[in-house]
Formats: sequence, structure tokens, C-alpha cells
Amino acid sequence: MVKRYTIPVQKKMFWITFSALGLVADLVLPFWWAIGATIPVGVIAWWFAYRSDWF
Repeated sequence: MVKRYTIPVQKKMFWITFSALGLVADLVLPFWWAIGATIPVGVIAWWFAYRSDWF
């Protein structure tokens, strides 16, 4: 059961994680690799925020 207060926290953690990993990918990888890394970054951020049960 998901508590009501965890949903905003999960959304916030998703966007923070997605932004941070996306920024790292943009800085480290070449342009086309960074574009291609967007989907795996989204999956990792989604797992971290929603499926890991840390929040």
C-alpha cells in the first residue's frame, strides 16, 4: 500500500534522479550516445524512485 505522502516524494526523486543522470550523460558521452542513453536513464530513475521501495 502506497502512503499518500510518498507519491509527491517519489515524483520529486524521479525527476531529480533523471535530471542528474541525464546531465552526467550529456557531459560525459558524445551527443548521439547521450541521446541514446535517455531511455536507460529514464528506466534507472523510474526504478530508483518507484520500485526500490526506498521512498
